[in-house]
Amino acid sequence: MQVSFLDLKAVNAPYTTEMQAATRRFLESGWYVLGEETRAFEEEYARFCGTKHAVGVSNGLDALRLIFEAAKVLGKLAEGDEVLVPANTYIASILAITQSGLRPVLVEPDRATYNIDVHAATEAVGPRTRAILAVHLYGQLADMEALSALAQAQGLLLFEDAAQAHGARLLDGRCAGNLSLAAGHSFYPGKNLGALGEAGAVTTSDASFAEAVATLRNYGSQQKYYNRFQGFNMRIDELQAAFLRIRLRGLDKENERRRELAALYRQEIKRPDLVLPHEADYGQHVYHLFPILHPRRDALQAYLRKAGIQTMIHYPLPPHKQEAYAQWKELSLPFTEQLHREELSLPISPCHSDEEIHYVAHCINHFEV
Repeated sequence: MQVSFLDLKAVNAPYTTEMQAATRRFLESGWYVLGEETRAFEEEYARFCGTKHAVGVSNGLDALRLIFEAAKVLGKLAEGDEVLVPANTYIASILAITQSGLRPVLVEPDRATYNIDVHAATEAVGPRTRAILAVHLYGQLADMEALSALAQAQGLLLFEDAAQAHGARLLDGRCAGNLSLAAGHSFYPGKNLGALGEAGAVTTSDASFAEAVATLRNYGSQQKYYNRFQGFNMRIDELQAAFLRIRLRGLDKENERRRELAALYRQEIKRPDLVLPHEADYGQHVYHLFPILHPRRDALQAYLRKAGIQTMIHYPLPPHKQEAYAQWKELSLPFTEQLHREELSLPISPCHSDEEIHYVAHCINHFEV
């Protein structure tokens, strides 16, 4: 049996007819930038997340960058301010901070959820700390109640990187993207809510923050040729907005299928030397990824490859070991480094069958150490 990690053609196949109709509608509209599709998607995505505003932007990195730049023009942050961020996140979270003239403070993750450890974050607060960027890694929400309490106690801004957690909800129903002042979302094609190219969004219920983001994404302009801020060209593509409106309608159902497959993995994998993802009791995991940990990760990946099973590593090298951040090369972050050394992502998507999951689990159970 051959098991692909992610078949995007299969993921989008149920929506093909609607997407073709949307493409025709787009072509016939004669309006190709920040038009009706963008406006409608922003309204629909804000409603889905439970926020008052959503601003469509060019990609997930730009969404985070615009959050920090908006905070700066509103006087909430200044260059040189520190932002607490999990050390094991994808590098985009870090890039957004440094590209905005801010200073990341890398915090070790929680050993159960792999999201930012609240106790470690508390200890990392210093005199220049002004914000926390919570990353909902792999599809599991960070402990936002505890982080909100920390932010309130220390007078810090709280933001979300919700790029991997579309539709993840707390037990009270509040959704990723609606748990902080503002959240950045990526709609890269492989995400739970994926476009057919690059796209992103910022969600917030703060009207002034939404206005600042919307202005900054469009050259800093609210009226054509008049520029309030030194802004950017970070607008969402109108056609991608049309595709996302279609995909959004199936997101909750697809997330439920991901949870079913995750439950199958838990039921079928029987190895004491392998760590399965923990599901926190305060919220609903949407399993953008199904990360396992094994001390012989590379050997396990090679074994599964020979069995026809495609896996991926998220991520092979932590940000503080990247050449781009050579100034951090002497940092010691033991658990972050262990995660990057042992993590292996198994296939999980709405298009995988029960039989494929059974096969993957069977092969893992018969891996000889």
